[in-house]
Amino acid sequence: MGMLKEFKEFIMRGNVLDLAVAVVIGAAFTGIVSSLVDQVITPLLLAPALKFANLQDIDGLHWGAVKYGSFLSAVIKFIIIAFILFLIVKLFKTIERKRVPPASEPTLTEKLLTEIRDELKKP
Repeated sequence: MGMLKEFKEFIMRGNVLDLAVAVVIGAAFTGIVSSLVDQVITPLLLAPALKFANLQDIDGLHWGAVKYGSFLSAVIKFIIIAFILFLIVKLFKTIERKRVPPASEPTLTEKLLTEIRDELKKP
């Protein structure tokens, strides 16, 4: 049971959660960049070369082969992943807030020391 508790504490640390979010967001953003380059930019750049070279097919690219739908699909996937991660992080922070006990009232000693300090400040 001790190992499970240690694992829970490890996962609940802020830096571990932040790192996990960064890795997932990075992977999802890589999909957007890859889609943008593979399905939008490359066909636009190679389209004039294909026309002048009078080639029908270079690696599956055709004149006008820009795949905006694939790029939009990658963007939508990224937004969904980012939103789900946002919800997960929000849940973890809510759990963490509930786990940390609220500040307790000052003890009798602290109250007396505060009164002494306040009395000493008076002219």
